[in-house]
Amino acid sequence: METIALITAFALILIGLFGILSNKNILKIIIGFSLFDTGLHVLIVTVGYIKGGTAPILDKVVGTSNAADKIVDPIPQALVLTAIVIGLGVTALMLAYALKLYQAKKSLNITDFKELKW
Repeated sequence: METIALITAFALILIGLFGILSNKNILKIIIGFSLFDTGLHVLIVTVGYIKGGTAPILDKVVGTSNAADKIVDPIPQALVLTAIVIGLGVTALMLAYALKLYQAKKSLNITDFKELKW
């Protein structure tokens, strides 16, 4: 199960990175960023997963002698929840910029914005 999640995470990261680097359309670049971001979230959760693990709550399982092997670390899950909210905000900001760029130039092709280059 972990292997499928890791393969899925790396596939999403690579598809998103390819979408960011190969497209000229701003909306497709934003979609690539979202795929890349989702792949990172899946990767972090997969790396933090322990097969047969339990939540870090004081109960009978945690009271045993080798409890450290059975407890799943909650930090990666908390980081992913925070990253999802931040990613949503960044995506909304990118879409707002794309809307303003379209209103200014009537185009979403990045080659049409020559005055933004240095």
